[in-house]
Amino acid sequence: MKSPALRVLMVGTALEGRGGVAAVVSVLRGHGLFEREAVRYVATHAEGPRLAKARGAVAGFWNTLRACFGQHPAVVHVHSASHASFLRKSIVLLVARLAGSKTIFHLHGGGFRTFATQESGPLMRRWIRHTLEHSSVVIALSEGWAQFVHEFAPMAKVAVVPNSVPLPARVDRTLEEPGRILFLGRLEAAKGVFELLGAGARLARDFPQLRLVFGGSGDVDGVRRRARELGIEDRIELPGWIGPRQRDAELARASVFCLPSHAEGLPMSMLEAMAAGKAVVATRVGGIPEALRDGSDEVNGMLVPPRDEAALAAALATLMGDAALRERLAARARASIEQHYSTEVVCGQLSAIYRELAGTER
Repeated sequence: MKSPALRVLMVGTALEGRGGVAAVVSVLRGHGLFEREAVRYVATHAEGPRLAKARGAVAGFWNTLRACFGQHPAVVHVHSASHASFLRKSIVLLVARLAGSKTIFHLHGGGFRTFATQESGPLMRRWIRHTLEHSSVVIALSEGWAQFVHEFAPMAKVAVVPNSVPLPARVDRTLEEPGRILFLGRLEAAKGVFELLGAGARLARDFPQLRLVFGGSGDVDGVRRRARELGIEDRIELPGWIGPRQRDAELARASVFCLPSHAEGLPMSMLEAMAAGKAVVATRVGGIPEALRDGSDEVNGMLVPPRDEAALAAALATLMGDAALRERLAARARASIEQHYSTEVVCGQLSAIYRELAGTER
């Protein structure tokens, strides 16, 4: 018996994973996009031991092949970052094109520019360009990333669709703890965790209530060791990776959210903090400056250069010492999410792309 027609096949990482792509897709699914647009999701990557990852990849490719040639989806939408993620998804897109589907390459990960222009050799650069230019649409998270795609792959058709986050119903300021700074992300140098520790050491004397909370997995021992060297081991908390419920609780307690990354796409953790009504300090990298605006009449957060410990400390000191400023930036940050990054807005943009590619209207 022939399988029923499939409208959209979406391919990415396992949704129970801890990365940004899993968070993005979970938000889209939770808002009903899968039901409205007849989306089937296939995971080609999962966290865990090497053997489990290999089994997951094989199963994912097999399910993708069966879907592409058995159900003939109108659109195949892949979420991709760099390195192995790109290789897996580029093969999926090749299979989809051979099966006659329209294709969407959804670009995530702040390291893609370096991967494409510096870390890849001539053949890989050619394959990356080919993949981008032969996709029906490349989705970039910001205008800045769209400009990079146009420069690297001039024939690519690019659409800008930001990440989205749900908007919490209310913000309870009474739960905030003065001096509590929250970081959410992988604990590694590229996320700026060591600059945040250095900034914390500069602030500790003037702000006796200072607490640095690092929510995430990764180099926990390295973070603890550096905090000890700086004399602020008693000022840090390392709860490990936290799920949505604990994340929301930590956001409610935080006075300031800080993400001092060296490179980014459009980080979900920052958008979640803005939606939760938090004053945010982040670095001027990737798509962050398009969501978090500083130095203008519409300022809704504070931006600092990456790898600049002194500037980071100064921005955090300004916010921690000015409750009115924190509240003003927090309110504007939440309003920005409501206007531009809500799930309703982003799901509508994706639905329009699907319908255009599939040649259908509703």
